[in-house]
Amino acid sequence: MLKNTAVDFNKALQKWFRVHGRVLPWRSNPSPYAVLVSEFMLQQTTVTAVQPYFQRWMKRFPDVAALAAAPEVDVMKHWEGLGYYSRARNLHRAAKAVVAQFAGSVPGDLDLLRTLPGIGPYTASAIVAFAFDQPVPVLDANIQRVVARLFDFKENISTASGKRFLDQAASSLLPKKGGRLQASALMDLGATLCRAGQPDCPACPVKAFCRATNPSLLPVKPAKKTITPVEDWRAVSMRKGYIFLVPSPGPTWKGLWLLPPGEPSSEPLAEISYAITRYKVRLRLVDAEPLQDWQAFSLQNLPPMPSPHRRAVKAIVAQKNNL
Repeated sequence: MLKNTAVDFNKALQKWFRVHGRVLPWRSNPSPYAVLVSEFMLQQTTVTAVQPYFQRWMKRFPDVAALAAAPEVDVMKHWEGLGYYSRARNLHRAAKAVVAQFAGSVPGDLDLLRTLPGIGPYTASAIVAFAFDQPVPVLDANIQRVVARLFDFKENISTASGKRFLDQAASSLLPKKGGRLQASALMDLGATLCRAGQPDCPACPVKAFCRATNPSLLPVKPAKKTITPVEDWRAVSMRKGYIFLVPSPGPTWKGLWLLPPGEPSSEPLAEISYAITRYKVRLRLVDAEPLQDWQAFSLQNLPPMPSPHRRAVKAIVAQKNNL
């Protein structure tokens, strides 16, 4: 985009944002640590879902030193329900690295940020833009959609050439200074007006700059992966206000506790459905006697558990209370 055109584009975009921008808890005080936490939480999780978790997290771990010093079980407990638990472990490891390598200050350099656990190109750019106000392209799903439509880009955005085009196009829109405002405005434009499948073009503040001939068809993405149905049978064993659990054996839910594996039955007690990556899981519950290596926990003080298993426990408790 031509330099003068980019200036006019940003004026129109920022004018709209000052009136219509979303009020988000990590924007009120965009410290490097707060932005770091929010960006980890927002990976694969919606803004609406993240907000209450972010606020609780910041009360318990108000700064990077507090997070670095916290035991992993406490970190996992406060992440419980957000899913994709490797993010919590990486955030914890990143906080420890910031304390050990950068004297407790989150770095504002793209290359240094990418040395931290769990931080890739997008997250590094987002931290630099939102926390340090540097003008760098920040290409989340919303901004990718906005940029693809602005430039009427009709190729697959997931290819190497597609990613390169979006990066160059977004770079051409950058202001000379003040990356935070522009990135926030583009993100909110994509979230509220330039939506997937149903853009509200008449209300768009930058429609005069948009080249899209059929914006509802953009951006072009790869075909969605086939969803595979899976059954997961789990045992329920409860005794006088206690329930028996086992530690997760695999990397997906490392550090969390699960209902033990159960035998298939023609009469399950209850069923919980959830999705994880490309699987649609039916978590089916059966009554069972506890085995020796199962561990009892009070129903009033459960350990960190993945959300589907915690929901299953609540469903069984409610069912038994209604008997």
